Amino acid sequence: MRLTKSDCAGGRVTATQDPSPEILYPHSQNEYQAALVELDREKLPERVAAAETSIYKRLQQISQSVDRRAEHEAIEDALGALRVLKKDSLGFSDWEQK
Repeated sequence: MRLTKSDCAGGRVTATQDPSPEILYPHSQNEYQAALVELDREKLPERVAAAETSIYKRLQQISQSVDRRAEHEAIEDALGALRVLKKDSLGFSDWEQK
């Protein structure tokens, strides 16, 4: 699944199969972007769960790679953004608060 800029307009999200030059890490970024643009609160938990699943699967795939530092950083950023989305939009508690 690939999101394009026009897919996000008006809250519409559609899927295509071809890779995009804007998507640097398609293994996890597509699901992540779908969660970020989801406007339906009933669908949002499913989108967030799918994004987290694809991110964690990708982390397992690249866990032994030393040349994937930029992707690791992108994944850390994505997980942080999903945590904020869950807290602000879904009412999850912030488990990192002290």
